[in-house]
Amino acid sequence: MLIAVAMFSLMDTAMKLLSAHYPAMQVTALRALSSLPLVCLYLAWRGAFKGLLQVRWPLHILRGALGVAMITTFAYGLKKLSLAEAYSIFFIAPTLITALSVFVLREKVDAARWCAIAVGMGGVLVVLRPDGGDFFSLGGLAVLAAAACYAVSAITGRVLSRTDASESMVFWLMVMMAAGGVILSAHEWVAIRSDDWPLLAGLSLSGFLGQLAITEAFRHGKASSVAPFEYSALAWGIGLDWLLWRALPDQYTLLGAAIIIASGIYLIRREAVHLESEHP
Repeated sequence: MLIAVAMFSLMDTAMKLLSAHYPAMQVTALRALSSLPLVCLYLAWRGAFKGLLQVRWPLHILRGALGVAMITTFAYGLKKLSLAEAYSIFFIAPTLITALSVFVLREKVDAARWCAIAVGMGGVLVVLRPDGGDFFSLGGLAVLAAAACYAVSAITGRVLSRTDASESMVFWLMVMMAAGGVILSAHEWVAIRSDDWPLLAGLSLSGFLGQLAITEAFRHGKASSVAPFEYSALAWGIGLDWLLWRALPDQYTLLGAAIIIASGIYLIRREAVHLESEHP
């Protein structure tokens, strides 16, 4: 998981650098297009091409639309915010997944976990600046929208995983994000600068390696033990912000991140206890 988070942090850094020169929708298209060749090679190696058409199309189309919306809003947020600020807000995603699981998957959430969800949302408000200066900035709201799209996509993925192979889910998500991104950004497409091709190669490789690493993490470790290491992204965000842009997070970002992380870890641990009590 630590390797996965490192790779995804490098991928997000590449997206932030690209978002300075290209529209957010085009960044979405470039993110998906750059990953497709490696995804196809991986599927060929796994021999997974045979069952690609035997999938639940409505849910895959929904995930594709959510993927386009998620990457586009996150890319826009990265353009306006530092990595540390964007990560601090995006950390609310596990909390949103827990809340959505009640309504979509009919899972039971007790009062303690609802309190943790409320605390996590309070942490987001802290990151969005309670002093009123930049409260509800467009960048912050964009990242919050990206986290919501990710949460809905994760719930959709849980439903899909009951019938469809993970290789099919990854392949069609990339294909639909690429198609949607290209179609929606065609009217404002900016020619790729020669200096950015190495950045696109890094975007492709880091995203692919990150996906492999996170898959292996959840395959070999319990979610309750592995998931909290996702929060190491904040350390990467702070380090990369300072290294590339000489920026450090302010006290509101750090305080809000601490509240959201504490809430998220509590929910993860509480879920593990709940599962163990149901399946001793």
